[in-house]
Amino acid sequence: MVGGRPGPVGGRPGAVAKGPSAAGGENATARGVAMAREKLAQAKADAAKRGQLPRREPRRKGGGGARRDSGDPQLFGRAIADLLADRGWERPAKVGAVFGRWVEIVGPDLAAHTKPESFDDGEVLIAADSTAWATQVRLLARTLVRRLNEELGDGTVTKVKVRGPQNAPRPSGGLRVTGRRGPRDTYG
Repeated sequence: MVGGRPGPVGGRPGAVAKGPSAAGGENATARGVAMAREKLAQAKADAAKRGQLPRREPRRKGGGGARRDSGDPQLFGRAIADLLADRGWERPAKVGAVFGRWVEIVGPDLAAHTKPESFDDGEVLIAADSTAWATQVRLLARTLVRRLNEELGDGTVTKVKVRGPQNAPRPSGGLRVTGRRGPRDTYG
């Protein structure tokens, strides 16, 4: 053998194996092939006696055929889909997937300044990092509802609610008096 593959005998190109071991190897191979053919023919004959002839056409997916028992192995994706359906988690899982793919759905510019916070009764709450982006999202609300319904199914999202920044920086400076109302007391 050369590099894991059979090579020329004795390492010389064109060399042919001679002697009883080479002839015996060919006879053993021929006997093994004949035995395999015999066993296959016997198995086919036994199946024909039982009325179970081998199929002539390939198996088709879906439709007829043997049904799986609940204990039989099944594809992982199918098992997860069945679990989600049994527990009623299909919609929350879809919503979570949309929140996870937010950049793909709304685009990188909008996603850089917004984040979906929650989904409840057809209403999506979106947090924006500035009042300008909150206004932009409000202007795009219809488009967002349509795009989210494409992902989640028609009628799933009915309203987009936008929340701007909650902790805006308070103005500070020399004109500020601590312990007083602040800028609202100027006119009265």
